[in-house]
Amino acid sequence: MTSEMLRAIEALAESKRFPDADSYRALPVASVRRLSETFGVPGRQIEAAALDAGIVPDRYARNMKMFSLQDQATLLRASVSVVGLGGLGGSVTEILARTGVGTLNLIDGDRFEDHNLNRQLLSTESLLSTFKADAAVERVRQINGSLTANRCAEFLTAQSAQRLLGRADVVVDCLDSLHTRILLEDAAKQMNVPLVSAAIAGGSGHVTVIFPQDPGLRLIYGERVDPSLKGAEASLGCLCHAVFLLASLECSEVAKIILKKGAPIRNRLLVVDLYDNTFELLNLTP
Repeated sequence: MTSEMLRAIEALAESKRFPDADSYRALPVASVRRLSETFGVPGRQIEAAALDAGIVPDRYARNMKMFSLQDQATLLRASVSVVGLGGLGGSVTEILARTGVGTLNLIDGDRFEDHNLNRQLLSTESLLSTFKADAAVERVRQINGSLTANRCAEFLTAQSAQRLLGRADVVVDCLDSLHTRILLEDAAKQMNVPLVSAAIAGGSGHVTVIFPQDPGLRLIYGERVDPSLKGAEASLGCLCHAVFLLASLECSEVAKIILKKGAPIRNRLLVVDLYDNTFELLNLTP
């Protein structure tokens, strides 16, 4: 951060109060946009510099009672790759953009179809037949223009995985193919990057966190997965409210990993069944 940039940020900061009456210095969205254009840098850099100076970009003000200034700056400097931009992936993209994760690599070679409309947050009637990756990038731009959203309109393969994932701090598995999920786990481990994985089936689902040295998905699905197999979603469908809940849980794990706070669901499996209202945390052991 240059001294000139810092002076400009200080000059545009405003005095405000949180709902509990605590005071803070705020940088409005319009001011971030103006400074980004003036200095020719992404808005996320302006916002991180403001946080370093004790000034809260006002879009994140309601984060501040749970996140510290440094936490928010760390999120803005982080990069997350989201693989699969359907039900889970669209909701994960929405949440991470609003949370303020600075760089999002959005990966999916699929296009929207009619049957996506019941649960996929990014899908609308006007976007049918368009690439999900295009919709994801545009949605991030509309929500939080300070962030960098990278479009990857390709299906992940063993050959393309590391290139598509980029330099991510965390990878999020939002896939519906067991075979591709295993490929993604292998790539994340080779890149030494933590993986947050979730799956949906009807009104239930599960989520887990896998670090590079962990046994991972084989403890859930077995040593070998038939490439032709689909997940349970194929036979049980996928309900919108279950998708949104599991996406929220994935994003909670992403934040804990980036901030090194809390207890990630590592070597454990959180199983949710909304029909029985049960939440079970299972230990995964080889």
